[in-house]
Amino acid sequence: MTGHASRRRSTVTNAWLAAGLGIIVVLDLALLWIVLGPALARRLDERNARRRNGAPGDAALDLRAIAALDPSSLPGDTVPTAAYDRVVRVASWAYLLSTAVVVYATGLWPAAEDPLLLVLAIGGVFILFAHDILPATGLGAARFVVEAAVAITLVSLVIALTGGAASPFFYAYPLVVAGAALVVRPIVTVALGGVAIGSYFVAVAVAAGGTAPDPGSLAIVAVNVTALLLLAYVAMVVAREQRRTRDAAVRLSTIDTLTGLANRGYIIAALEREIDRATRYRRGFCLLMADVDGLKELNDTYGHRVGDRALSTVAGVIRENVRRIDTAARLGGDEFVVLLPETDREGARVVADKIRQGVAAAGLGERGARIPMAVSIGLGEWAPGRSLDDVMAAADDAMYDVKRLARRRPNGRTALEAVGPGRPTSAAERADPAADPVADPVGPAPRRGTGPG
Repeated sequence: MTGHASRRRSTVTNAWLAAGLGIIVVLDLALLWIVLGPALARRLDERNARRRNGAPGDAALDLRAIAALDPSSLPGDTVPTAAYDRVVRVASWAYLLSTAVVVYATGLWPAAEDPLLLVLAIGGVFILFAHDILPATGLGAARFVVEAAVAITLVSLVIALTGGAASPFFYAYPLVVAGAALVVRPIVTVALGGVAIGSYFVAVAVAAGGTAPDPGSLAIVAVNVTALLLLAYVAMVVAREQRRTRDAAVRLSTIDTLTGLANRGYIIAALEREIDRATRYRRGFCLLMADVDGLKELNDTYGHRVGDRALSTVAGVIRENVRRIDTAARLGGDEFVVLLPETDREGARVVADKIRQGVAAAGLGERGARIPMAVSIGLGEWAPGRSLDDVMAAADDAMYDVKRLARRRPNGRTALEAVGPGRPTSAAERADPAADPVADPVGPAPRRGTGPG
């Protein structure tokens, strides 16, 4: 009779355990769907769009360029992969080993030793796969959420098998949620915290076997949940300040403070990456180099404050007339550069003419008078075999051809002179840019300012 009752209790406990595990798995799957579903759908849409448009499948450069100029525009948060892997691997193995030692050294849960061994083995296999077999960039930012969800499931199993509310292994929940808060967005941290608390309640109910918890167990559960919430909140605050500091450092290192465009160091790195990408996929790009005309005379006449306003105005016009995947930068002084990925010469001419006309239409107001502005724009086109210096030299030569031509044509000028890929201009062509068969006047320019810069 006693054996029959024992088997019945065991059957009931197993049924509760199975039901609890099912609920935990459902909660984790729901979390993964909520967090990863939109990202996966977005990736699928982007892949389909690339297939329809025949574009290459490497859009990482564009996203990084946008993120460097506006860190808030990149979905998810970036963390050093090597540091993340090291910390998570050490913490995970330490938890598994310490749990195994406590369980088998104390002998407090003899009936749960075999199931715990299986749970710990599954955890070890997952750590091995996630940190040693899966590529470091696998799943991207979603990797943090997947690892946190798996960790919550395994910790819930350990708690359900080691006494529920009285289990000493609850401390893993705050580790998982607080650690995730450092690398994922606050909304994801809140979701992970909710899943952890729900999984903890399920694990406690499973361990209780359907019996009502006593006041002592309820007090332990309340204290543990409070500790989890407080630690998650502290981690979120620390992570928010860390991101704010990182974003400020990124802006200081990549943004020109006067114009808000990228600085010289960033555009050079972006050009090198674009050349690598263009070489790999055999798709060219163009580079525009613009120089503000008459800036020195403007500074001498009205002061450097007005000159700074002129630079900011030109930067604003450039920003309004380029795409999000383009990269506009201030090269230094009164020179600007615009990188136009996957753009041919005709498309680059259109962009250059929009910028030229926009600058001419903007002008400056000072002392009740309107100060006209103009820019000289040159175009460099990349072709296989051309280096970064070749492309920049072509754009620079073309820009100075425009300036020389403007000096000889005070009542009209070309908006853009394009130097052919890989072919420097001759002395005769510099004397008469119209003799260059590649040069393409696209229309007269408005009246210029005080003179070329």
